Amino acid sequence: MTHTPPVADVETVIARLREAIPAIQARVPDLDARGAFPIEDVALLRDLGALKAFGAGRASAVQLMEALRLVGRANLSLGRIFEGHVNSARLIAWYGDKDQRAALAQALAVGRVHGVWNTERPPGVAIDRTAAAAGVLRGRKCFATGAGFIDLAVITAADGEGPRQMVIADASDAARADPSSWRVRGMKATVSGTYELGGLPAGEPQRLGAPGDYEREPRFSAGAWRFAAVQLGGVERIVGLIRDHLAASATGKDATQRARFAVALAEARSAMMWVREAAVRAESPNAGPDEVAFVLMTRGVVERAGLAAIEAAARAVGTGAFFDDHPIDQACRDLALYLRQPSPDQALDRAAAGFIERDCWRGDRLW
Repeated sequence: MTHTPPVADVETVIARLREAIPAIQARVPDLDARGAFPIEDVALLRDLGALKAFGAGRASAVQLMEALRLVGRANLSLGRIFEGHVNSARLIAWYGDKDQRAALAQALAVGRVHGVWNTERPPGVAIDRTAAAAGVLRGRKCFATGAGFIDLAVITAADGEGPRQMVIADASDAARADPSSWRVRGMKATVSGTYELGGLPAGEPQRLGAPGDYEREPRFSAGAWRFAAVQLGGVERIVGLIRDHLAASATGKDATQRARFAVALAEARSAMMWVREAAVRAESPNAGPDEVAFVLMTRGVVERAGLAAIEAAARAVGTGAFFDDHPIDQACRDLALYLRQPSPDQALDRAAAGFIERDCWRGDRLW
C-alpha cells in the first residue's frame, strides 16, 4: 500500500467523527455496565463513511492518525474495534491476490467490519489438511475482539512446520463465539472472547499472502503506531475529564492540583507529537529499522503519558474517581488495560536497542 496524499472527503469524515464524539461518549457508561458490543456506534462509523474511507487506504498518515485518535477519545473499545478493521483491510490490500482485494473493496462498500485475531492458547489454531484436500481450520482464538459481531477476521494459523499463515475467516457466527471468557475490568465493550474456528475453510481463496507475511517487517512492528494513536485518544479523554473536574470545583484553585494537571497535559501533548511523527515515518514507502525503533519508542511515550494521566486523575478527583459510575473510573480502567497490549516493556527495550545500535541521535534529523 502506497502513501496517499490528503483527500478532501476524508477531511469531511474526520470532521463528522469529531462532531459525533459527545454522542458516542454518552453511550459508554451503559456499554461498560453491560459489557455490550457497541453495535450502534459501529453502525455510526459506517454511516459517517469512516469504515470505508480508512479501510480503503484513502487517507494520509496524518488523517488516519487523527481518525484513530478521535475514535479512541470517544470510546477506547470502539477505537480498538476501528483499529482492527483498518489493520485487517491493510493486510488484505498488501498481501491479497486480485480476487481478495476485489472482495475487500466490495465488503467496504457495503460496510462490512473486519478485524485481526492473532492471540491463542495451546494448542492454537492450525490448518488441517486431513479433513479436506484444500484444508480447514482447527482450534480457536482468544482475545478475539468483536467475536460474533464483526464480519470477517484475518487470523493466523500453523501450517505444518513453517511460519504461520494468514487466513481470512468468517467472524460473524455468534454460535462460535464465547464472550464469557472476557472477564475484565476495562475494555469490556470490545467483547474479546474466544471464537471457535474449527471446520472453517482454509483453502487458496481464504489463505492470505505467504507464510510469515503477518510478522513481516517493517510493517508488523511499525504498524503499532495505529493502536498507539487510539491509546492517545484515551489519554486525552482522561486529561479532559481532569480539566472539567478542576474547572467545576474548588480543587481547581489548589496550586498543587494545577501543577499535577499541567504535567499530565504536557505528557499528553508530547505523546501526540510523537504519534504524529511516528505515523508519518511508519507510512513512508522507505520505512525501515529506524522507523520501527521510533514507533516502538512512541509506544513507551504514550504509555508514560497514560500512566501520568491515570495517576493525576486519582489524585485530583480523589475517592470519587473510583466510583463505578464516574466517567474517570471507566476511562482509566479502559486505558490501563489497553496500555498492557501487547508487551510494552519488550517494545521499549527493542526501541532502546535500536537507537543504541544505529546511533540515531546523529544525522540530519533527530532519530
